[in-house]
Amino acid sequence: MRVAVIGAGIVGVTTAFELAVDGHQVTVFERRASVAEEASFANAGLVAPGYVTPWAAPGMAAKVASFAMRKHAPVRFSLPLTRDDLAWMWRWYRSCDLGTYTANRACMQRLAFYSHTRLKEITEHFQLEYDRSAGYLVLLRGERDSRLAQPGLQVLRDAGVAFKEMSAQEARLIEPAINADMEFVGAIHLPDDEVGNCRQFAMLLKNEAQTLGVSFEFNSAAGPLDPARPTSLAVWSLEARAPVTRAFDAVVVCSGVDSAELLRPLGLQIPLAPVYGYSISAPIRESMNAPRSALMDERYKVAIARLGNRVRVAGSAEIGGSLAKKNPAAIQTLYKVLHDWFPGAARMASTGAAVQEWKGARPMLPDGPPLVGPSGIAGLWLNLGHGSSGWALSCGSARVVADLIAGRAPEVDTQGLGVERLAPRAAR
Repeated sequence: MRVAVIGAGIVGVTTAFELAVDGHQVTVFERRASVAEEASFANAGLVAPGYVTPWAAPGMAAKVASFAMRKHAPVRFSLPLTRDDLAWMWRWYRSCDLGTYTANRACMQRLAFYSHTRLKEITEHFQLEYDRSAGYLVLLRGERDSRLAQPGLQVLRDAGVAFKEMSAQEARLIEPAINADMEFVGAIHLPDDEVGNCRQFAMLLKNEAQTLGVSFEFNSAAGPLDPARPTSLAVWSLEARAPVTRAFDAVVVCSGVDSAELLRPLGLQIPLAPVYGYSISAPIRESMNAPRSALMDERYKVAIARLGNRVRVAGSAEIGGSLAKKNPAAIQTLYKVLHDWFPGAARMASTGAAVQEWKGARPMLPDGPPLVGPSGIAGLWLNLGHGSSGWALSCGSARVVADLIAGRAPEVDTQGLGVERLAPRAAR
């Protein structure tokens, strides 16, 4: 079949690759000049399936409210808050009940473990190198952090995830560069999880997809879909004064936050919101003072990762505001956490180093899982709404979409990933 993929983030690139593996003639349309230029550009890089879980969880609403009084809050609100933002928050609040959370967590973790397996298969088959390191260490500053982590550990046990609770001394054996003056009570080590440069992987997989015949058309934006012809795309390019209509047998929408606007003319009301995240990336000053792999400060929900010759620090969940306006407090929290744990790891801007400060819009659905599969409209397929877990879920969700388009049963249970789950709460 002739298949169009809209969007060339990590989800779009993996989707195009899997469709090409199945022998389809694939064209990818991307408004940016390259792959992984938006939410996939400078994310944390963590692939930790056991920690992929809905943000809509019991008690989360009260926890988020308490963050409002904290200087270094993991969740922030920025003005303006639009009507759509408020509607999204209300749906998120309604999804925080135990039954919904339990079902959505199971759904996301099934997909995450399947996706990790597929990621490893692709990596090994093509011998891809993308600043990948094994192991993930969750750092617990105090006894309260340790207590709050216990319910999550039971989730890991139930899922059969390998992990070890350890003392601070044991954690320092795994990450010897942890600040000698930093006092903390312990850590949780997940040896089978990993970290890798998402954008590097996307660029490498794009090359493999092109070898399989995939055509990438950059600086090309698809307009809102036509209800009369949902598999015909009006495509705008930089050079064109008017859109060119392109006909396909199937279209897969992987365009992140913009997917909602793209699908609205078809009557599909997708409650998708940008939840902004931040990162800083800096050159390593001295290898012996830098982390070996990936760590998470559980209190501040900030990840510190070794990506080749750089350190990346990522975190924050910001609702409202805009992509263009960075919140200085969010950036300051990242610098604080890096300095707390690895004060000598990176060369900062004050030394003349090129430090990248980044803000990205993570496309998040209020209940947690992405939408993966048929849209309910003939020929139109969805692979969107992965939130902060896009990198961790991308390879699995891409394979699921390719299998469904081919009429095959996916290798993973897809219950809870379909658009039908939005029906009871269709009004935004």
